[in-house]
Amino acid sequence: MEYISLSQSLKKIFNTKVYKISLTSGCTCPNRDGKISYGGCTFCSEGGSGDFAAPFVPIDEQIKIAKERVNNKFSSKIAPEDRKYIAYFQSFTNTYGDVDFLSRIYMETIKKDEIVALSLGTRPDCINDKVLEMLKNLNKIKPVWVELGLQTIHETTAQKINRGYKLEVFEEAYRKLKEIGITVIVHVILGLPGESEDDILQTVSYLANISPKLDGIKLQLLHVLKNTKLAREYEENPFKIFTLDEYVDLVIKCLKILPEDIVIHRITGDGPKKLLIAPLWSADKKRVLNTLNNAIRKASREDKNK
Repeated sequence: MEYISLSQSLKKIFNTKVYKISLTSGCTCPNRDGKISYGGCTFCSEGGSGDFAAPFVPIDEQIKIAKERVNNKFSSKIAPEDRKYIAYFQSFTNTYGDVDFLSRIYMETIKKDEIVALSLGTRPDCINDKVLEMLKNLNKIKPVWVELGLQTIHETTAQKINRGYKLEVFEEAYRKLKEIGITVIVHVILGLPGESEDDILQTVSYLANISPKLDGIKLQLLHVLKNTKLAREYEENPFKIFTLDEYVDLVIKCLKILPEDIVIHRITGDGPKKLLIAPLWSADKKRVLNTLNNAIRKASREDKNK
């Protein structure tokens, strides 16, 4: 049960350590401004899942701020001028807005020497023809990734979390993005209220077998964050939250389903400590990652010995 981590993939492609820097496009979300709904998905924080992103200031200043946040992670052997980054526009829906404006800031970003790729977090229902043309043009300069928040294939759960679109919308957007050569990463949340382990594994299996083949996936632990609809639901009618051991076992089952050449961009995720309600064990990121990686290595060895 080997898997390719994002870090491994980037080092192989760019022959150096590469870090993501979280930026802000200024977009909102149709699930917040009333076009589809108000308030967003039930799990989404006030920061639009971009709580670690740079503030919305001119892009040069954003990049400077974001680089300062990650530069201490680089080896001192890599000179500042040689450090490489992926520009990740994370907050809210980064293809929902004036396409001419978005084209300008994304073009300004992607042309910078230190930026090796552009990654845009968005919704499948915000991929139209103008957006596709913009992405196609950007992709001619440097690689463009689109990160789609699917979370689940189950319509009952999608309605509960106020996702705001059906699976068919995801499938159409996915196909169109792949047709123009865009790298697509799909987000899945593990532990959504009411979902069984089988439900979660069905979502992962669906993505494991999707055509055209998936480029990457994020396995995101559900975080219950303050000031969200999910937090109110959890307070009024507490639902099951994974223990660390349960979560580790589930991640291993997910990895066994996924093809080994799909890049695993995330196996847990971050919830801001000041907002985190549950699971509290997830706040100790170092312990969580060590536990996950040790268990994955053990499972891999056991598979090889069978």
